[in-house]
Amino acid sequence: MAQHILIVEDDARLAELIAAYLTKHGYQVSLHGRGDTAPAVILDARPDLVVLDVMLPGKEGFDVCRDVRPHYGGRILMMTARDEDVDEILGLELGADDYLAKPVEPRRLLARIRALLRRSGAQSEGGGVVVENDSITFGQFRISQATREALLGDEQIELTTAEFDLLWLLATHAGQVLSRDDIMSELRGIGFDGLDRSIDARISRLRRKLGDNPDTPARIKTVRGKGYLFSRSDWE
Repeated sequence: MAQHILIVEDDARLAELIAAYLTKHGYQVSLHGRGDTAPAVILDARPDLVVLDVMLPGKEGFDVCRDVRPHYGGRILMMTARDEDVDEILGLELGADDYLAKPVEPRRLLARIRALLRRSGAQSEGGGVVVENDSITFGQFRISQATREALLGDEQIELTTAEFDLLWLLATHAGQVLSRDDIMSELRGIGFDGLDRSIDARISRLRRKLGDNPDTPARIKTVRGKGYLFSRSDWE
């Protein structure tokens, strides 16, 4: 069954163009054009992902995101014509999963949507690993997409937005080697250019926060020449 995407956008022409493009790529797409009625529509339809514009009649997208996030476990991708970092930070803090500035290139939007939907695990895998719609547990470690929190034992791990996104990506692919190109494509919708060291720096910070040995890491392992592997064990 096709995954359902709800586009909340008051620019009817843009919404229809996006809908046609996503439908062409196999998604079921619905449209809605107002912010004040959007929360009820989202909670009633329960789509797999919401593409949510910021500037909407009746209620801003930020307020829509804040209203539905406690009750909606699907993905929220926010879009805005504003090109300000504060908007991105605010959207992510209110519970959005990703953020794109307009004008949006269709292939980039599709890549972001695919990446967000791939992060949605929904199975119990055994072996001490429990995967639910919005959380994963490995022994003493638990990470929740719904609350954007990670806990090691009873201690909450303080993470930046970027660190959480990377940790969630690694955890949802536990036991698999992810290359830098895989990670950049999933998180940003672009490939690794060979010079960007931000992923390596973020991995180093995550290891420190997870109590991993920097010299012989066991929880986030480096596979030489391949990439990084998040361990399914070593969490007791």
